[in-house]
Amino acid sequence: MERIAIFIDGANMFYAQRKMGWHIDYRKVYEFYASQAQVYNAFYYTSVTNPMDPGMEGFLRALTGMGYTVRRKVVKEIVDQETGQTIRKANLDIEIVIDMLTTADLYDRAVLISGDGDFERAVEYLRGRGKRIEGLGVHAMAAYDLVNAMDRYLYLEDLRDLVEKPSPASAGPEEAPTAAGAAGGGTDDASAPGSLPGGGTAAAPARPRPVTGSAAVPRSPLPIRTNRPRIIPTQGGSLLGRHEPPPLPPQMLSAPPAQR
Repeated sequence: MERIAIFIDGANMFYAQRKMGWHIDYRKVYEFYASQAQVYNAFYYTSVTNPMDPGMEGFLRALTGMGYTVRRKVVKEIVDQETGQTIRKANLDIEIVIDMLTTADLYDRAVLISGDGDFERAVEYLRGRGKRIEGLGVHAMAAYDLVNAMDRYLYLEDLRDLVEKPSPASAGPEEAPTAAGAAGGGTDDASAPGSLPGGGTAAAPARPRPVTGSAAVPRSPLPIRTNRPRIIPTQGGSLLGRHEPPPLPPQMLSAPPAQR
């Protein structure tokens, strides 16, 4: 069976939800892909404040219970010496790329849920190794360079019926969202609110089994873009993931730094 890995850019999805005006149900996202292949792992990346907001902590615990590996980074505060303004920074792009590269032997297809064009080169490298790379994001926030580098790119607006989280008015007691806190969400300027307003529930639900066969999510024709052929906190530089990543491939160790 095909193996699939999911990588979710929490900061990008926070702003995507703002843009769309509705919330993503990450359990439904997991089940959507589990219906297509065997999920090797699903990673969610976000920044957090210290101390962490109780709502955000409950949301991240719920994600872990759904089957996600959560990688989080504490927001750093930097004082601008000229203006005296405090800037809050936290970015997890490096952690996402490292996990995509070092776990590449464990999956056949990767889904990058982000619209950030900075991932273009990592996507092209993995496709060069024979991996199928798909993207998921929002029309207004999907960078052309990223969409162009993908094998296929889907849009959340087209999957709304499958992945939307019920609103608080219609949600039951276990689905009503809670306050997400003021974590930076992994952006360069982390003064924005946290990774998902009203994230999950305080109690972590049971980890689901991948859905296959007749229980698969029905697939309807979607407007997609098909290209032509061709990492649980981080401390001290270590990634404390559910799977210990193998060393970087020799090609990456010898490759010159990317020019930005």
